Amino acid sequence: MAPPPASLPSFDELPLDKNGPFANAWGLFGERDQLGMLNLLTPETVKAAATEIKEGVRVSLDWHLSKPVHPFFGRQVFYHHMHTKFPRTVNDDILLFNTQCSTQWDGFRHFGRGFTTFTFSLSPPRSLGNVVQLTVFTRKGYQDAKQFYSGFTQSDLEDTDALGINVWVENGGIVGRGVLLDYAAWATRHSIPVNPISRYSIPASHLRRLVDEENITFRPGDILFIRSGFTAAYEALTVEQEKNLPQRKESTLIGVQSNFEMARWLWENHFAAVAGDMPGFEQAPLWEAEVQLHQVILGGWGMPIGELFDLEELARECKRLGRNTFFVSSVPLKVIGGVASPPNAIAIF
Repeated sequence: MAPPPASLPSFDELPLDKNGPFANAWGLFGERDQLGMLNLLTPETVKAAATEIKEGVRVSLDWHLSKPVHPFFGRQVFYHHMHTKFPRTVNDDILLFNTQCSTQWDGFRHFGRGFTTFTFSLSPPRSLGNVVQLTVFTRKGYQDAKQFYSGFTQSDLEDTDALGINVWVENGGIVGRGVLLDYAAWATRHSIPVNPISRYSIPASHLRRLVDEENITFRPGDILFIRSGFTAAYEALTVEQEKNLPQRKESTLIGVQSNFEMARWLWENHFAAVAGDMPGFEQAPLWEAEVQLHQVILGGWGMPIGELFDLEELARECKRLGRNTFFVSSVPLKVIGGVASPPNAIAIF
């Protein structure tokens, strides 16, 4: 783990590697770093986070591995078999699952980056009624360069264990101060209609308002959790609706808005990791988004993304205690060269 610099660059100072892709922070924690923003989880940061433990109340943040029943994005269903070792009265487990079929941390091997430039053409604009359409030109698609965090290539990942999720665990996991933004509850209070089972985009402006209204102050190295209400809405679906949801056209799903404003807000709060109860954290589909946050957050910054976290009990406990912050401990699977993992996460109040 590399010591963090005395000050962190602003979003406008990115990219740090001028030969690398848009908004990258490569080199911030040293050449070929493999921990990214998890370097902010220093002993001092974790020690300060431990002061959040006052009640001794523990809350699991993992959904059941068998949820959703029909995983999104074409992933395999969860399989569990209890193997009885006759004639002895002894049982073993056999599990077969995609590490991203349920609650998960996306690791730095999951999504690569490419080289992209953004040029906004206003000369001449195309007028659509009263709307002026801006044209975005890309020099190369995000995926074309096949680069991952710190400039590792697809070949590096195929030939070595670089960026494996085991590196996180070998450095103590994802442990620090968690902060919950209960967007679902906030939207209800403000009479903002939100359908979690839809392509609803959570804008950065709403998150800023929520933070201001609830007097939340972020610290570098915080672990962000956003509750959209997705898992609660999913639990209310019929069996037929559960089956049909992943099959909808383009898997239209709720998430944070995939644009420059959201990227700026996430970076300038210097989170160690970000997570939510949404299937993809950001809105889906994302292929035509202004900024594909997965590529910037994972490939550019080395910031883990958590998806499908079960935040319902956490939200209830935060409301009961009148708090947004808590101690969080997450120790992913120690798989050498692993791409992703269930978080095995708990919050402690």
